[in-house]
Amino acid sequence: MRPAASALVLALAAVIIYPASGRPQTAPAGKPAAKAAAQDPHVADFERRLDRLNGEIKDLRARLESEARKETSVLSSLARINLTRTIVGRELAAQNVELERGRAELAAIQSNVKDLRAGIDRERESIERTLVTLYKFGRVDFFQFLLQARDIETYAAESKHLALLARNQDEVVAGYLASLEELRAAQSALESKQRDLAAMARAAALKRQELETEARKNAALVQDIRRNRETYRKTLAELAESAEELQKLMAKIVAQEWVLPAAFVPLAERRGRLDWPIEGRVITAFGLERHPDFKTAVQNKGVEIAPAKGRTLVQAVHAGKVVYADYFQGYGNLLIVDHGMGYYTLYGHCAEFVAAVGDMVRSGQPVAVVGDSGSLKGECLYFELRQKTRALDPLQWLKRR
Repeated sequence: MRPAASALVLALAAVIIYPASGRPQTAPAGKPAAKAAAQDPHVADFERRLDRLNGEIKDLRARLESEARKETSVLSSLARINLTRTIVGRELAAQNVELERGRAELAAIQSNVKDLRAGIDRERESIERTLVTLYKFGRVDFFQFLLQARDIETYAAESKHLALLARNQDEVVAGYLASLEELRAAQSALESKQRDLAAMARAAALKRQELETEARKNAALVQDIRRNRETYRKTLAELAESAEELQKLMAKIVAQEWVLPAAFVPLAERRGRLDWPIEGRVITAFGLERHPDFKTAVQNKGVEIAPAKGRTLVQAVHAGKVVYADYFQGYGNLLIVDHGMGYYTLYGHCAEFVAAVGDMVRSGQPVAVVGDSGSLKGECLYFELRQKTRALDPLQWLKRR
């Protein structure tokens, strides 16, 4: 065989066979979400969070339906508004998780598009080198291989090589076209996911507006209670009933008193040295409180603390065990910590809980987020300290400021 023909065989082998075998593996087109699910370690976490939120929403809706069947009162109206706000808040949280998951999937699709484009560039370069090689060597007449072959074995070997090169060249071109189709599908998926995320963002914005609307309803009702003498008197009567119900709840909790572990320092030894549950200003003191305009009086068994700016987390004042965390009419979202030896602390009007029933908490550990659920004075923390069922003045136990 003439040298030019043999050189062409070797040159084409270099630019066709080896680049083709090195073609990058990409995810199947049209399945970027599946790729994200397989590769993103946070996907399982997204699913767990969504399942938890959807379960909470279902339970809250059932409670709201139950609340709606009760006789309407001032406190029950506040409770319904609070439940609605909580439901909307959970729905917003679920939408935010969906957004977070969507962004992770979008990042996976963008990575796939980037890989596909890089692979296409490499394949294009391979094809261009093949064309340049063919141009340099010119057209090869296959009959010349037959006439110039030294023997039939040489002809058979060279013919086999050329046939292999032809097949590989077809594979390179077919692979290049397949990559272009994958890229088109991936870009289409990318555009679709971007549209989905935009729709999710709009839905989340609407849900935030809905949450703000419910907050305004709550504020309007509270304002009416504080300004209307008759409504205020009615509310005080309902609050007195709620206080009696709380006394019954405390009696049940005391009957199941938790045994303090030996390593724990008894709360009784910390009188006057307990850390505050939240930084802020006391707006309602322990004991008898008189309304300046309506001349009514109410006996407060705890204090209300307006949080300092930027302070949102409610902290346990001493180590203990969470024994109650639920909505309690008149007190909003209420959390109770058993500190052993008959001592308890109560944290009311919370926006949401950070700790759950059964959790062991240490002193200073966040247990809730300050809020205005069930509050007649806006955002504040209702804080009680009890020895069994008897309310104690918290200010005599907290550190002096």
